[in-house]
Amino acid sequence: MTRPYAPGYRIPPELLLKAYASGVFPMAESASDPEVFWVRPETRGVIPLDAFHVPKSLRKAIRQNRFDIRFDSDFAGVIDGCAEVRDERQTTWINAPIREAYINLFERGHCHSVEAWRDDCLVGGLYGVSLGRVFFGESMFSKETDASKVCLVHLVERLNARGFVLLDTQFTTEHLKRFGAVDVPRGRYEKMLEKALRGEALFYP
Repeated sequence: MTRPYAPGYRIPPELLLKAYASGVFPMAESASDPEVFWVRPETRGVIPLDAFHVPKSLRKAIRQNRFDIRFDSDFAGVIDGCAEVRDERQTTWINAPIREAYINLFERGHCHSVEAWRDDCLVGGLYGVSLGRVFFGESMFSKETDASKVCLVHLVERLNARGFVLLDTQFTTEHLKRFGAVDVPRGRYEKMLEKALRGEALFYP
């Protein structure tokens, strides 16, 4: 993957949207690093929206209705949850410029969060960028078992209902492969992206 550094310590919203439209996204070495770099992977993670798989154990958790699922009610809280250091993850790529950039995109209607609440506490969620008919998933977190997984199921339901055709996960992990995530070569991905950017799908009607 290519990693050219972005100039300065801020990411203008217009630059960030152009980067996504070109198949590029920013990351940082750590939360304390003030710089960001642009990433363009050789293979891209994608969850086919028409082949999304919900594991049997998760279906049971969804039927139990343990979480109150909300959209965009605490976007900053979701980013902060994703950036938290936990036992299973001692570092994060979400630094101050990245946090600021995505909050700016949220205020412009191009970023969204899916949130799991329990007893009025945010216990899990995910966020990403919406552009054209593409949703670019950025990160997710869980403070309770299955919280972020349930959010992913609700995200896919909304994307399918609202006319989205591409769910970009940036990379694949064993966790995401359980839901049907696949690796797509860069050339093929960029053709998929170009097609999906034609037209408009609204996260909200």
